[in-house]
Amino acid sequence: MSLGVVILAAGKGTRMRSALPKVLHPLAGRPLLRHVLDAAEALGAARICVVYGHGGELVPGAFADAAYAWVEQAERLGTGHAVQQALPAMTGVERVLVLYGDVPLIEAETLNRLVADSAETALGLLTMTLDDPTGYGRILRAGDGRVLRIVEHRDATDAERAITEVNSGIIVAERDRLADWLGRIRNDNVQREYYLTDVIGLATGEGVDVVTAQPERLEEVAGINDRIQLAQLERYHQRRRAECLMRRGTSIMDPARIDIRGTLECGRDVVLDVNLICEGRVRIGASARIGPNCLLKDCEIGPGAEVLPNSIIEGARVGAGARIGPFARLRPEADIGRDCHIGNFVEIKKAQIAEGSKVNHLTYIGDAEIGRGVNVGAGTITCNYDGAYKHPTIIGDDAFIGSNAALVAPVEIGPGASIGAGSVIVKDAPAGQLTLARSRQVTIEGWQRPRKK
Repeated sequence: MSLGVVILAAGKGTRMRSALPKVLHPLAGRPLLRHVLDAAEALGAARICVVYGHGGELVPGAFADAAYAWVEQAERLGTGHAVQQALPAMTGVERVLVLYGDVPLIEAETLNRLVADSAETALGLLTMTLDDPTGYGRILRAGDGRVLRIVEHRDATDAERAITEVNSGIIVAERDRLADWLGRIRNDNVQREYYLTDVIGLATGEGVDVVTAQPERLEEVAGINDRIQLAQLERYHQRRRAECLMRRGTSIMDPARIDIRGTLECGRDVVLDVNLICEGRVRIGASARIGPNCLLKDCEIGPGAEVLPNSIIEGARVGAGARIGPFARLRPEADIGRDCHIGNFVEIKKAQIAEGSKVNHLTYIGDAEIGRGVNVGAGTITCNYDGAYKHPTIIGDDAFIGSNAALVAPVEIGPGASIGAGSVIVKDAPAGQLTLARSRQVTIEGWQRPRKK
């Protein structure tokens, strides 16, 4: 049977106290709604429709490149009304699955099980059993276990509130029968809203057998209403990702202090120290070590490399056996070769540094090509920007750049050349020669430093 997915994402999210629509708040670096959309896509849904409301075009605008159907719920009259608005977009599908934009960690495996288990009936329902069911709609069953209906917490009697099996809100139903049921629900309740849950009573009243399933973990169906709940699910999600990495051979010094906001791939025997943040796509080769308090973003760390504490690597590649940091910054298009050393307070941008070269202290290298076995002294800078354009610096193999040198690009330092400390180099330096560019040292006798009166 063809399956369509409706995602309800129209809520205002008042308790978030934010100008940003709730479903756009990030979890693991991605909007809550993105997680739900990923689960829907993993099901192979024929159509996906998102019902939005609060925030106007901000929500569909955040996913402008995706081929989803978007339906605005101009009047927010409840979940039943929201699904009713989306049904025209479900024309041609046989079954409809309803998900929620603020329930981000639902697993595709759980949804597949619900869809499969209910394949022989018109309605399937995902439920859960809670120690404290306060606030949730209760599942009312007959003596033989058949589902009868759902009663919302606000409308439940004391006896009904004692029931611990509750509604997750996630249902799957035959499209045509769902449309019929939604057309008959009423809003004679405390909230004066059209509840999606009321279709359960209508279905059972027609003799429909409602099949239920439960998630393996309650966090899968946990909704987010405020920033506290968002933080709780963030930590749960990060812990699970850390445990997955550890099962595959990665050592994580403290699984509670790692944030993966994208994808992280690690080879065997990688060691990750505390307070690591990974954003975008990060790949770390076997036996590499990442020190504490590092940020890795869209980068590749080679096998056996070491990133020392407090370093930032973004859009860069680090070769095998290289050592980076502490307090180093590799910016986009930095390409660090095998066994290179990039030391403390060094910044590299759009530069290729070949095997075995060292840039160890207080240095800026930008728009440069540095050969093998080069030593760049402390305080060196490539003066690559003239205020309008960027210019290249080329340094040949085995060159030696003395401390506090300024290389004014465009300029080329030949292989084996040496640049004297304190030099400002504005012309190409020949291979194998010492090049100096200093003014003569002068001492002014009798000079006195000015003093305040």
